[in-house]
Amino acid sequence: MFYTWFNSFSSQPHKLFFSNALIFLLLFLLLLLCTYSELISLEHSLLSYHAYMMVFVLFPQFFTGFLYTVFPRFLNVEFISKKIYLKHFYLYLFCNVCLFISMFLPSIFYILLTYVLLFAQVLSFRILFLMYKKSELENKEDARWILLALFSGLFSHFLYLLSLFGQEKSELVQVFSLNAGFYIFLFSLIFTVSQRMVPFFTRGKIPGYLINKSKYLLPSVYFLLLIKVIFLSMQNVFLNLIIDSLLFMYFIEELFRWKLPFRRSEAILWILHISLLWIPVGFLVSIFEGILFFQDIYFEKAVLHLFALGFFLSILLGFATRVILGHSGAVPFANKTTVFCFIALQFLVLLRFFAALLINTQYWYKLTITLSVFLLLCILLLWSFKYLKILLK
Repeated sequence: MFYTWFNSFSSQPHKLFFSNALIFLLLFLLLLLCTYSELISLEHSLLSYHAYMMVFVLFPQFFTGFLYTVFPRFLNVEFISKKIYLKHFYLYLFCNVCLFISMFLPSIFYILLTYVLLFAQVLSFRILFLMYKKSELENKEDARWILLALFSGLFSHFLYLLSLFGQEKSELVQVFSLNAGFYIFLFSLIFTVSQRMVPFFTRGKIPGYLINKSKYLLPSVYFLLLIKVIFLSMQNVFLNLIIDSLLFMYFIEELFRWKLPFRRSEAILWILHISLLWIPVGFLVSIFEGILFFQDIYFEKAVLHLFALGFFLSILLGFATRVILGHSGAVPFANKTTVFCFIALQFLVLLRFFAALLINTQYWYKLTITLSVFLLLCILLLWSFKYLKILLK
């Protein structure tokens, strides 16, 4: 019976990788909640099991599963063989389990496992790169920028691992690696996939909709994000303010050019559309943060969480809903549970932003941060009850 079930469960790579990433996302959020609530005490800092886990471990695994499924279609090449993606899945599963356990162990175990995870990500990059080389399509621009984002992730991940050994200026290297991992890896990767899939999905659902994107969209976004990472890592508020202003204006102009039909879209579409709106909102908040910095007013990681929850996680739920339903033979449709989870997530983004404003009030800050994690866990559990069950079934 188990063999029959697992043979079906492992028939498509997204089932394995989505399930793995989702289960461990829930576990790490539970760990984070217990830490904030002071129910447990870990051997590691928040940087180790919050920033690192989200940037280099969990979000990338969702999109690895997504790319293993759609990249062959992008490039019109044969699909990844089950034998190969199963080996990759077992390696990622091993890393997830051991990284979770290592949170309770001395740091040497955690450091060793991060190198195993980097090796797994190199294997993933290699197989996607070989597809790219094999493809005979003339237009491979989207795939090229996806690969560049993935390579940026490998480089920033490697820099982070170097910083763990405490060499001179390791703190600066770590800050740069996390900034690079967040913006020119995760942000660039998720936006590159989004700018291809969201207009494509919209055209399929809305008769007469025309895809109208800037010719140099992807190189422009990548270059601006790279400059932002450099300025941000230099901690130069003035230069960062300038690049944030350019990014804000660029995304406003670009999304206006797309003319996404919010009012005519069904829920499965406007979930994706609204997720994109958090991009200019995030850069606008970053502009205000830069201005208010000169008045000694500081927003605690507000911008990062606007992007991580508002853009990354929101659009991930939209994509995952479509992929899970579509590949299970059902019509992609956002039911009441899905819509509720998405809307609740948008309010949660606002709550997390509000929490950032309370950084100087220790009690209320801690309370709202803990409440944010608890509500996020509830939202994802509710969504998982519907869609993880489909994956496992």
